[in-house]
Amino acid sequence: MNPILEKIGELKIVPVVIIQDERDAEPLAQALVDGGLPVMEITFRTDAAEAAIARIAKSHPTITLGAGTVLSVDQVKAAVDAGARYIVSPGISREVVEYCLKKKICVTPGVLTPTEIGVAVDLGLDVVKFFPAEAGGGIEYLKAISAPFPSLKFIPTGGIDESNITPYLQHPKVFAVGGSWMVKPALIAGKQFDEITRLTKDAVAKRGR
Repeated sequence: MNPILEKIGELKIVPVVIIQDERDAEPLAQALVDGGLPVMEITFRTDAAEAAIARIAKSHPTITLGAGTVLSVDQVKAAVDAGARYIVSPGISREVVEYCLKKKICVTPGVLTPTEIGVAVDLGLDVVKFFPAEAGGGIEYLKAISAPFPSLKFIPTGGIDESNITPYLQHPKVFAVGGSWMVKPALIAGKQFDEITRLTKDAVAKRGR
């Protein structure tokens, strides 16, 4: 398995970040490190995403740093050039996945249906994002949908927080869980980095071993 994926599997929780101001990048990264989660997925939902990735890649090179909401090969190139070490997309694009595999870039595309999961298997992927997790049916749906695909692991993301994370982490087909409750945009914009660290520590405590 890709070493980036192995690290994500060890950490079990991936903070999913929407960042509006690139100047918040370094203190946010430090807050997550202090909280015990040296991993993050910065989504390409804002103009600050690429610059934020570049700043964190420089200031915190040991963080497992990914780019999310990646919809095109051009965005893959921009994210990797900025310093992203893995790529996450909300859906499964053959063009994006095939490019990443060709360039040996770690990629976890989003899936929700048996057809999409089948495409992921055909592409030779080991781990995919299950999105949107809660809106798409939650842990019970994931149990049912994953059963016919024994070789694949899932990273549920979307609607998961401290109130419902445990059943996901307890399921053997769940590789890790993505969530934004410890890095809500309002906390980042408000420079509440101590609170982010506190929430991150709480999340790590729920993760268990």
